[in-house]
Amino acid sequence: MQKTADELSGAGAEPGWTEAELDLATLADEHLPAGHRSGFVAVVGRPNVGKSTLLNAYLGQKVAIVSAKPQTTRQRQLGILTTPDYQVVFVDTPGWHKPHHKLGEFMVGIAGRAIRDADLVLFMVDVSEPPTAEDRSLAERIMERPPGIPVIVAMNKADLLEVGDVRMRSDAFRSLLPGVDADWMLISATRGDNRDRLLEKIVQTLPEGPRYYPADQVTDVRVRDLVGELVREQALKSLRQEVPHALAVLVDEFKERREDLAYVKATIFVEKDSQKGILIGSGGKMLRGIGAAARAEIERVLGIRIYLDLWVKVRRKWRQEADALRQLGYVVSKE
Repeated sequence: MQKTADELSGAGAEPGWTEAELDLATLADEHLPAGHRSGFVAVVGRPNVGKSTLLNAYLGQKVAIVSAKPQTTRQRQLGILTTPDYQVVFVDTPGWHKPHHKLGEFMVGIAGRAIRDADLVLFMVDVSEPPTAEDRSLAERIMERPPGIPVIVAMNKADLLEVGDVRMRSDAFRSLLPGVDADWMLISATRGDNRDRLLEKIVQTLPEGPRYYPADQVTDVRVRDLVGELVREQALKSLRQEVPHALAVLVDEFKERREDLAYVKATIFVEKDSQKGILIGSGGKMLRGIGAAARAEIERVLGIRIYLDLWVKVRRKWRQEADALRQLGYVVSKE
């Protein structure tokens, strides 16, 4: 696995970018070819339009968790794609939605700041469905971006679109940005249709510039945070109803016991005793299943053996409490 932010500077910073991150821009600049392009690409869209799927596909490895549940992504995550000719820093953001609690406000705030600080906005939509109220709301926010930031509309899930609906549906989404000279492209993040062409368009649109991160860094997510997200991913895939939205994971311990073995202790927080019962399951069956699936995925991603120790606790109304959000890692930088 390539280096993570546990090994390199710049971990966990929220855009705008810190001086420590930007100082990396000078790294090996003398070896960059003429015309080298680079920049930050805000990947924004409503929940479940395929943002994380596209990011993982471009990087060739998992840095963002994926599930069919809405609002799977909660944090800003960087995916850093580096070649000799360019460095694209993808800023994967939570799905744009109408917030109903402080966690939702935190998530929407991340997307808004990413748009403001980007070199390019990649507006992802699900073209297999008509535009929604969330699409329209996000389009309005994109139109408020600072002057000069280009926009590309990635119309994802085109493989699910009937041929006769292509013109009508694409026109419907393009009309969300009146007066914006936005490029657009029909793609399938999962199947790969036009994925390479979209990347070429992104690179061509970015300005000439330096590398902001070392060539072998692919994300700013710390290993223990990635592990927590992989546990949450498996819980999301196993649980139904209200439990996934009320669930958070905190990695309490991550200890390397040997070069090829690590001990992980993680706590899964829910808001109600009834949710705890569902998560544990009859005789602990549900929790054991989540643990087994999470351990296998963590081992696949990290390339080492894992001893995973899972616990479940109730933290009532944690999504509504600023202190609880901070303790669980949802920290918003001040404007």
